[in-house]
Amino acid sequence: MTDTSLRLAYAGLHPDRLMGLLEKHRSPDAVLRALLGGREKCSDRVREALAVDVLVRRAELVGLGARFVGRSDPSYPSGLAALPDAPLGLFVRGEIPGTPAVAVVGTRRCTTYGRRLAADYGEAIATAGWVLVSGLARGIDGAAHEGTLAAGGVGVAVLGCGIDVAYPPEHAFLAQRLMTSGGAVTTEYPPGTPPEGWRFPPRNRIISGLASAVVVVEAGVKGGALITAGCALTQGVPVFAVPGDVRREASRGSNLLIRDGAHPVLDRDDLIQELSLVLGSPAAATVSADGAEGELLALLGDTGVATIDQLVTATGLPIGDVLAEVTRLEAKREVSIDGQQVTRSRVRGSSATSNGR
Repeated sequence: MTDTSLRLAYAGLHPDRLMGLLEKHRSPDAVLRALLGGREKCSDRVREALAVDVLVRRAELVGLGARFVGRSDPSYPSGLAALPDAPLGLFVRGEIPGTPAVAVVGTRRCTTYGRRLAADYGEAIATAGWVLVSGLARGIDGAAHEGTLAAGGVGVAVLGCGIDVAYPPEHAFLAQRLMTSGGAVTTEYPPGTPPEGWRFPPRNRIISGLASAVVVVEAGVKGGALITAGCALTQGVPVFAVPGDVRREASRGSNLLIRDGAHPVLDRDDLIQELSLVLGSPAAATVSADGAEGELLALLGDTGVATIDQLVTATGLPIGDVLAEVTRLEAKREVSIDGQQVTRSRVRGSSATSNGR
């Protein structure tokens, strides 16, 4: 299945088109046959890309210092795999950590205040032990990544172009630093893909899909930051936003998010306090498998169901502690909660459905 997904990824189709084909044909193998057999329309370029042997593709990736992680691969991010529109696979350079992550996003046309705050947030997130996810764009994204690296933290950048394309060009070194510091650069688009405008909105679902919380620093009424926030809300990921000057365009989108229900955050201490309600205290960012979260997941098993009372009895923890841990697991999409019933959401590394979607 991963080999087929790799061939389809190299076609560079719009993610919506590919999802539509998967819904119609029910599996990646069937989609590949339909495109190569002429039962689905595609350009000669797409058909030629699909026809290239997968061993050739893998050799190309090795030469780029990259790899392809399919949805059936255990290293595919588990939170992303739970989404119905998750990519069939990701091109990755570096390592995507499995620890809790926070997405910090905002406008490219940010103010000096917004840039400094984004860097401060990036530093605070790193100090707390969480991973920072963003888009490597100019403005807020780049400043947040810089703040994380300055604090010795780990970051993941999601691109709207090929894994070997430096965009924006001045952030090529920033991308390299992310990889050498234990993080990664990733994209669903094949090597050589140019940074065309239509490719950026779909990548925002990956940014929010990798995160347990999304923070919007500054954003206009249009742009990728608000798209990321919208994706997060659809995915059940909490959204936080920084209030700003109501007369300033760079703050209008953030202020509207707060008006519509996003959690307002102020300085770095307030940010960490708010994020701790979702991710646990900073000390819990590196919680081991034998910690409270690991114990609860072990009790639930891969697809198990239990009540809150049963978990309290089995763990011996106070009910307040169990409720707090279960709420954090729900935010990470590890479990779902329906009244008193807690259900394990997924098996790490498995496909979201049996038909390859």
